[in-house]
Amino acid sequence: MTLIKNGEVAEDNWRNLADDEAISVEESIIVSLKRWQDSKDEFSGRNGQLGVRLESNQKPEEISEDIDRFDLIALNFPALPDGRAFSYARILRERYGFKGELRATGKVIQDQLFFMHRCGFDSFELSAGEDIEKSIAALSSFSVAYQPAADDIEPAYKTRRDA
Repeated sequence: MTLIKNGEVAEDNWRNLADDEAISVEESIIVSLKRWQDSKDEFSGRNGQLGVRLESNQKPEEISEDIDRFDLIALNFPALPDGRAFSYARILRERYGFKGELRATGKVIQDQLFFMHRCGFDSFELSAGEDIEKSIAALSSFSVAYQPAADDIEPAYKTRRDA
């Protein structure tokens, strides 16, 4: 798995913790929503960073009250036609104000990276076989957008109106 973060290949300092695995005090760990819901109190007093993994059928509302406890939220794209994580990313950024790392996992392909980034993702676990250089270039493949999103690109209609 290749991780792209902030537009470049990055080392992944996070570990996905299995639901039956002992909690590490120092490591940066990502836990499932079920593990989080079943044992929130066990994560208090840790030194390492904490992340949670949401599957496409698990809505952001399920972690909304705890959003400030997470340094990373990983949203899974289980298949190309399943785009719920695009909406979930915007909800996490815009409605709940999540400022931490938002990671796309699962079926993450070059063709969707620009839009994933516009929705609020800042790190991407590329699917096997994806070209790394083309994927990085895809993050900035367009300089104009037609609709507002969670990023800083000003929509074309505003630029035209202001000109």
